[in-house]
Amino acid sequence: MADLNLSRATTTEISVPDFIVEAKALDTENTQGETFWYFPEATTNFGYYFSIPEINSSANSLATWTTGKGIDFQGNTMTEVDMERIIGIGNDSFQTILWNHEVTKLVVGDAFIEIVKKDTKIINLKPISPERVRIVVSGGLIKRYDVWDSKKWVKIMPEKMIHSSNNRIGDQIHGTSQIDACKWVIDARNEALITNRMIEKRGRALGIVYYKTNNTGKISYANEQIEKAVKNGQMLGLPEDTAEIKDFPVKSLQERLNWIRYLENFFYQTFGVPRIIATSEGTSEVGGKIGFLVFEPIYTRQQSLLEEDFWHQAGIKFKLLRPPTLSGVVAQDEAKNTGQLGIQPNDMEASMTRE
Repeated sequence: MADLNLSRATTTEISVPDFIVEAKALDTENTQGETFWYFPEATTNFGYYFSIPEINSSANSLATWTTGKGIDFQGNTMTEVDMERIIGIGNDSFQTILWNHEVTKLVVGDAFIEIVKKDTKIINLKPISPERVRIVVSGGLIKRYDVWDSKKWVKIMPEKMIHSSNNRIGDQIHGTSQIDACKWVIDARNEALITNRMIEKRGRALGIVYYKTNNTGKISYANEQIEKAVKNGQMLGLPEDTAEIKDFPVKSLQERLNWIRYLENFFYQTFGVPRIIATSEGTSEVGGKIGFLVFEPIYTRQQSLLEEDFWHQAGIKFKLLRPPTLSGVVAQDEAKNTGQLGIQPNDMEASMTRE
C-alpha cells in the first residue's frame, strides 16, 4: 500500500554553477632566442567553415563585399596588364586571390601569400594555407616564415610574404579567428537541430516504459527489442499487461524552433555579419536597411586593411571599389515617413511664427 506520509518527502540537490569566464593571456614571444607560432586550430576552423552553413555564408559574404566590386587601377603601382599576369597556382586571378586571402584570414585568423619575384618585379602571388606555416619571431619582430613542404621547413623572408591578421590585439604574434567566439553558439545550435531531428524522426516512439516486473534480465531484453524496433521502424509486440509505455516529456515544436532561431540570430550578432547580408531572409525592410548601415563600416574597414597590407608588405597599391551605399536612401525614407515615432528633420525647425 502506498505511504502517504508527507514527512517522508525528499528533495534533490539541483544547483546551477556560477558562470566563470576563463582567463586568457595573449600569446607573446619568449625572452630568449626565436619564438615559433604554429596554427594547430587551422584544420578545426576549416572544418567549421566547410561544414556549418552560417559560417560559410557569413565569411564568404564579408569577403565578397570586401573584394567583389573589383579594383580601381588608377594610381596603382602595377598596371592592369601586370595584374593579369598574376595567376596564383595557375587558374587564379588577382581578385580571386584577394577573396581567398580575406576568407582565410576570417576563418583561421591569419592568411599568407608568397610573393614571387623576378629580380625586383612581382610576377606572381601564391596563397599558402596557414596550417603549413609557422611564424618565427625574435626581438619583437617577425624574423621569417617557415613553410612545411611535406618534408622540411622552407624559409621565406618577410619581404616575400604578405601576412594579414584578423583582429590582432596587444603584442600577439598572430590574429584571432572570427569563429572562436562563435563556437559555443554553433555547437549549441547544431545540438538543438540534431535533437529536434531525432524527435521528429521518431515521433511518438520516444517514451518511458514502466515494466511490471523487477527481473533485470527481462527488462534488459525488452529494452533491446524496443530499441531495435524504434531504430528500424518496425512493429514491436509485448505480452499483454507486462509494460506500460508513456510519451517522453518533450518541448513543443514551436518552443524548440524558437530556441534554434534565437541561436541563429545570436550567431550573426557574434560573427559580425548581419543576417540580411548572409542570407537575405528573415528580416523586414527597415531591419534590412539598418543592418546594411551597421555592416557598411565593417566591410569598408576590411577593404582598407587589405589595401594597407598589400601596400606596406608588397608595394602593391590599389583601391578596392566600394559597393553602393544605402545611407542616402535611408535618409530620404526618414524624411518621407512622417508618421514614425522617431524625430524627423522638419521636427527640429519651427513651423509656426511666434506672436
